[in-house]
Amino acid sequence: MDKVRIFEIKQSVYENNDLEAEKLRARLKKEKTCLMNLMSSPGSGKTTTLLRTIEALKDQFRIGVMEADIDSAVDAETIAATGVKAIQLHTGGMCHLDAGMTESGINEFGTEDLDFVVLENVGNLVCPAEFDTGASFDVMLLSVPEGDDKPLKYPLMFSKVSALLINKIDVKPYFNFDTDAVRERVKKLNPDIVVFEISAKTGEGIKEWADWLAAKIRDWNK
Repeated sequence: MDKVRIFEIKQSVYENNDLEAEKLRARLKKEKTCLMNLMSSPGSGKTTTLLRTIEALKDQFRIGVMEADIDSAVDAETIAATGVKAIQLHTGGMCHLDAGMTESGINEFGTEDLDFVVLENVGNLVCPAEFDTGASFDVMLLSVPEGDDKPLKYPLMFSKVSALLINKIDVKPYFNFDTDAVRERVKKLNPDIVVFEISAKTGEGIKEWADWLAAKIRDWNK
């Protein structure tokens, strides 16, 4: 009986995606458009945090938002109400965006009049972490109700992002959430990570986050 031949398709897919991601990143750098990939679980507060972030930065930068979801346009409609450019990306059932999908969104958007674009990725702590979207940098949200053990359960996500936003700190008194433990765990995974404690509901911590983000955008767009 002949031996079964095994092909590592997954590796090939990642390699091709990484090449496309690097091309997109180089293009955006040349066009002086900063792209942030924002990731989290469903219900962590990504869209509300974006609303606060837009409010803090809209007088400094021309902003666009690409909302990725399996279906619906609810989030894009919410963002568009702020006056910034917004489009909805439907993934056709896929649980993440890759570089090709992101580039399609960028092409639809156009970057001529945009300094800063946010890609709000599909709510998921697994698949989005595995695919380079071509973003200038990655950021993730962890909400207090999700628990402080998530860096232990989903290490890849926490190891690849430039910043972690711990959201919903206004409800910490009602949950057994150890912020120091989260900081210690993520620093072991990612020594260069920057951690912000915020409440998208009350606005606490948003200024510190927005100031850091503004510096990142300006540095990318030099």
